Amino acid sequence: MKINYSKTCTLPQDLIPLLKKRGLSISDEQKAISYLTNIGYFRFSAYLYPLLKNPKEDHLYKNGANFNMALDMYRFDRKLRILLFNEIEKIEVAIRSTMNNLISDALGDVFWMTDARNFFSSTFFTKRLSLIHSEIEKSNEDFIVHFKNSYTNPYPPSWMIAEVVSFGVLCKTFNDLRYKSIQKKVADYFALPLPVFSSWIVSLLSLRNLCGHHNRTWNKEIPMISHNLNNPRYPWINPAVTDMKRVYFRICIIKYMLFRDNGQK
Repeated sequence: MKINYSKTCTLPQDLIPLLKKRGLSISDEQKAISYLTNIGYFRFSAYLYPLLKNPKEDHLYKNGANFNMALDMYRFDRKLRILLFNEIEKIEVAIRSTMNNLISDALGDVFWMTDARNFFSSTFFTKRLSLIHSEIEKSNEDFIVHFKNSYTNPYPPSWMIAEVVSFGVLCKTFNDLRYKSIQKKVADYFALPLPVFSSWIVSLLSLRNLCGHHNRTWNKEIPMISHNLNNPRYPWINPAVTDMKRVYFRICIIKYMLFRDNGQK
């Protein structure tokens, strides 16, 4: 049965006595107030949660639990996100480039991304084209401005579009492509079967968004399950002892795809 939300806003300085009453040790209250002000208690509470006794619903902290323990976990998670985002960037850039090179060459059409005949779903194509149009219209990139001023085509070539649309749009574009043989060429570049590649890029997108929006990555269960890789060409994990819902599995995906992406340091 649903109820009306009735909780009120509690300021950081008012949270300190509450946390201490629940058993959390806080050696420097002013610093704790400053951290909670800048980070936000709702975000920070995810790092306090492992310090709670069971049952967690009692909101009582374990013996010896202190504010700095949660702060260390928060700092670790921040560094982890920065590291992951940096590595995902290499893969994302490689996917953008490889996809456009191989598909444009295979189709003999540099405008393939804006041609509905190349895709399965006309509904999804229309939605993507609307997003592409919006990005092109608001873009101030020199190459987009130059194209608009120099050519009569309604849209620029696909490699230009790939530089201004989101990675999410690009993933959906790839997975909706009508030509399996061409998709397989792109997947093969990364030493992956097509079903695995298609699921992995969506998994990377999910992890990328977590990192980009500064959401918790450490100790997080990610419900989206990716395809496991059989007969890998590069070193790979044992799926029988790996939780595919945890971020570690995504880290292994990044490592595997970087074996092929050796053109970036």
